[in-house]
Amino acid sequence: MKKEFLDRIRAEIDLDAAERNFMELKGFLYDGFTKPACVIKADGYGHGDLPLMRLYRKLGVDFFCVSNTAEALRLRDGGCTGDILILGWCCPDDADILAENDIICTVVSVENAAELSKKASKPVRVHIKANTGMNRIGLNTGDAEQCAAEAAKIAAMPNISVEGIFTHFAAADSRLEKDIAFTEEQKLKFLDAVNAAERHGLKFKQVHFLNSAATMYSYDSRSTLARLGIVLYGLRPAYSLHMPVVLEPVMSLKTVVSQVKTVHKGDSVSYGRTYVADGDRVIATVPCGYADGYPRLLSGNCEAIIRGKRAKGVGRICMDQMMFDVTKIDGVSAGDEVTLIGRDGSNTITADDLAEACGTIGYEIVCGISKRVPRVYIGGDQSDSDDE
Repeated sequence: MKKEFLDRIRAEIDLDAAERNFMELKGFLYDGFTKPACVIKADGYGHGDLPLMRLYRKLGVDFFCVSNTAEALRLRDGGCTGDILILGWCCPDDADILAENDIICTVVSVENAAELSKKASKPVRVHIKANTGMNRIGLNTGDAEQCAAEAAKIAAMPNISVEGIFTHFAAADSRLEKDIAFTEEQKLKFLDAVNAAERHGLKFKQVHFLNSAATMYSYDSRSTLARLGIVLYGLRPAYSLHMPVVLEPVMSLKTVVSQVKTVHKGDSVSYGRTYVADGDRVIATVPCGYADGYPRLLSGNCEAIIRGKRAKGVGRICMDQMMFDVTKIDGVSAGDEVTLIGRDGSNTITADDLAEACGTIGYEIVCGISKRVPRVYIGGDQSDSDDE
């Protein structure tokens, strides 16, 4: 990788922090029955799937979750020897490649399973998705017996090897009374359907319903897997909620000052002239913008850390550049490091902070850091990231 690109901007991924987070979360699963399943879809939530997969494998993880066939094959080709579950819909045309690569497919309906069975020339490992209230995909569980009958029908299809069943909670990241009740209702619907399916003769190796939020706030050892996603990366399922474990953000986003200039009263900065100086102001420009994944919605409502101090963003964020008022920070000059996400001295800015400021979630911030931003791995075993 050419040095000048690293000098412009970089996302630092702290493998030591990732390991500490995992060990903290593993300790939270105190009963030993529920095992961690690491969710590293979307390129590890923007952090890099292969380095994280290799780290978690060294820590004993043998179950991973992704979103689609391409992500699953990338893990397998990258040396993943654990189980890999595709959480979303699987194209039936992928049946044989899934079987050949020992990848577990999710089936979302009897019709989906029938198409998969028709396309498969060898057994495909399957988890059945149960819809308990999210209403995206899955067998409906409003009638447990009907759901169980559909699951049994799927299990009887040629070249379909049903190993598990799972559901996904819609509001486990909320502590509102109505949402807590809804999560409990989803859980009971799911477990009723599982019990009915077992009466139909099905035996499930995995029965799982815990996502990150449910693991933190609604833990239940009846789930054989805890699908740990955003918490692995040190972010919160819900920004406003207290976390029962101590986690560290794994990603930092750093850039540099490209130019420092003084603007005078009445001068405007950036597109649309949305910022007009009320006096002499020292403005630092940095070569990062929304094409790098920094949200344009944060225009005029963001901060950076420069020389250990906070600087307020001014003017509209551009595709490749943004500006900060450094009037009260002494000695800022071109080449100074700028922290957009991360810690510098006593100041910290997290992806959750950015998310709250622009009305979204931390997931979107880290997943949105674009591919043109190099990922630089620090800590850990650097052999984990030698091809990234």
